[in-house]
Amino acid sequence: MFTSILVAYDGSELSQRALAKAKELAGEANAKLEVVHVLHHPVVVIGEAVVSPPRSYEAEYIQLTQSLIDQANREIAGLPNAKASLLQGQPADAVLDYAGEIGADLIVIGSRGLSGLNEWVLGSVSHHVVQHARVPVLVIK
Repeated sequence: MFTSILVAYDGSELSQRALAKAKELAGEANAKLEVVHVLHHPVVVIGEAVVSPPRSYEAEYIQLTQSLIDQANREIAGLPNAKASLLQGQPADAVLDYAGEIGADLIVIGSRGLSGLNEWVLGSVSHHVVQHARVPVLVIK
């Protein structure tokens, strides 16, 4: 059915569910499974000024990102054709671009990501992926 499955992973409950479903589908079809997390350095634009987060935030964020990749690698350890990768950029665009690069024929993504402001932003990620993907997208609720 599918030969290459890409799953977006941010550590949220819905992305964990998405990963579980992607593992199930990959196992059934003996498909390649790619788990990706996108490192996105947020900036705030106020008028003409661009404000970056403090260095301490950046270091913590990179540490969190590495722990998410490690967690994903533990989750897929038993699958022979699976790997986890770290991407950088705007999350939706990075997922779509990578799906094209690897020839994914299915994208699996949670309907919402983390809580608070991140939930709104990541919810827009899944919406953008659904609207712009050239392959089927399975949205997990």
